[in-house]
Amino acid sequence: MAVYDYDMGVIGGGAAGLTVAAGAARLGVKTLLVEKEGRLGGDCLHYGCVPSKTLIRTASVYHYMKNAARFGLPAMDVPAVNYRDIASRISSVIETIQRHDSPERFEDLGVKVEFGIPFFRDEHSIELNGRTVSARKWVIATGSSPSVPPIDGIKDTTYLTNRDIFSLEDLPRSMIVLGGGPIAIEMAQAFSRLGTDVTVVQRSGQILSREDADMAETVMRVLETEGVKFILNARIESVKDVGGEREVRVTAGGEETVIRAGALFVAMGRRANVDGLALENAGIESGPKGLRVDRRLRTTCRHIYAAGDVTGENQFTHAAGYEGGVVIANAVFHLPRRVNYSMLPWCIYTEPELASIGFNEKRAKESGLEYTVWTEEFRTNDRALAEEMGEGRIKLLLDRKERPVGVQIVGLHAGELLSEWVAALNGRVRISTLAAAVHPYPTLAEINKKVAGTVMSGKLFSPKVRRLLRLFFRYRG
Repeated sequence: MAVYDYDMGVIGGGAAGLTVAAGAARLGVKTLLVEKEGRLGGDCLHYGCVPSKTLIRTASVYHYMKNAARFGLPAMDVPAVNYRDIASRISSVIETIQRHDSPERFEDLGVKVEFGIPFFRDEHSIELNGRTVSARKWVIATGSSPSVPPIDGIKDTTYLTNRDIFSLEDLPRSMIVLGGGPIAIEMAQAFSRLGTDVTVVQRSGQILSREDADMAETVMRVLETEGVKFILNARIESVKDVGGEREVRVTAGGEETVIRAGALFVAMGRRANVDGLALENAGIESGPKGLRVDRRLRTTCRHIYAAGDVTGENQFTHAAGYEGGVVIANAVFHLPRRVNYSMLPWCIYTEPELASIGFNEKRAKESGLEYTVWTEEFRTNDRALAEEMGEGRIKLLLDRKERPVGVQIVGLHAGELLSEWVAALNGRVRISTLAAAVHPYPTLAEINKKVAGTVMSGKLFSPKVRRLLRLFFRYRG
C-alpha cells in the first residue's frame, strides 16, 4: 500500500475548504489545507458576503437618516458620507470574523495550514513552494472569481469588481453597473443610498433573471423610487475611459445610448478558479461552468473531490458548507451521500429582500409541475406597516396534492422569514400544522401563518362544512 504525506489534502481556504479541513481533522484524519491568498476565509469573507452585507447595512442606516420624516421625526440635513470611514468599518468587521478563520484555530484542530500556489504533479501529489506533497485524497475548493466578458474596449478601461469595490478611497459620484444579478442589484441599491448616481445595464428584460418576474419587478420598482436607473434588454457595444469617466455604449430598443459615469462596476457572472492547477496531470476534467463532479462530488479522478464555487453549481456560501459536509461523508466515512439542491434556500439582500426555497413558478413550469399559487401581501401585515415597509408579498406553491413545494418572499427581512419554510419543507410539515401554529403579535412571521391559513380556510369555510354544521347542530346561518 502506498504511503502518503497526508490522508486528506484540501486546496482552498474558503467556506467549502474550511468545512472539509476542520471536519476531517476533528475525525482524526491527517489533513493539509493549502491557500494561495495568504489568509483564510475565501472570497465570501474578504470580497463577498461579509463586506457586501456590512456595506448594505451602512447604506440602509444612512438611507433612513435621510428619510427620518417618514417616521414622524424631524427632517434631517444629512452630511455626505466619507467612503474611507465606510471602508474602515468593512475592514473592521472582516478582521473580527477573520479571527474565527485564523490559521491558528485550524492548527489547533489538527490541520496543517500552508500558504502557496499549488499545482498537481499527478493524481496524488501537488507541487507546493518548491516541494512535492502527497495525499491519499484531495479536495479542490478554490472558489470563483468575477467573470469579465470580452466587451469591446474592456481591457483598456478602468473598472471595478467585487474584489475592489469595498476598499475605494472615495465614493463615486456616479456609477454604471453592468449586470442584473444579485451582486449587481445589491451594490446598485447600496451605492445609490450612499449618494452615487447609479445606472444598471442588464442584457435581459428582467433583473434577477432566476426569480419570478413579479418578485423581481417589486425589487426593481423600489430601487427606481430610490433613484436607480435601469436599461434592460441592452446590448453592450463598447466601453472606454474618457478623461476621468467611463463611457458605455449600449443598444436598447433599437437605439444606441451613450452613458458616462465616474465608476464602472462589472458584475456579469463568475468563473471557476482552476487556472494553474494543472488538472490534466491528475486526470480532472472541467466544463464551461467549473469542475465536472458527480452527485457525490467526485471529479473525474474518483479520489479527488470538489466543492463550493469551483463546481459552478450553486455559488452560495451556505451551499459550499453543505457540499463540504457531503465530501466528509463520502471521503472520510465512505458513505455514498449525494447532493440534493431541491430545497436549497437563498436570499438577495436588497431592501426589500428576496428569498426563495424550492420551486418558483419559473422552475415549476420548466419541470412540468402541476401547481397552485397562494399569496399574501405585506401591506396586510401589521408589523410591516409599523415598520413603514408594506411593499412585497409571500408566494406559496402547492403541488396537486396540496403539499408545499416552494416559497418565495419579497419583503422586509424575507431571508429571516424564509427560515420557517426551510424547516417546514425539509421536515415535510403539513400546511394544517403551519396554519395552526401561534406566532407572537405583531411580527412579520405572521405572514407565514396567514398564507397557510388562507389555504386551509377554503376547506374549513366551505359550503360542505356549513351544510354539515347545519345538519348536526341546526345552525341557521
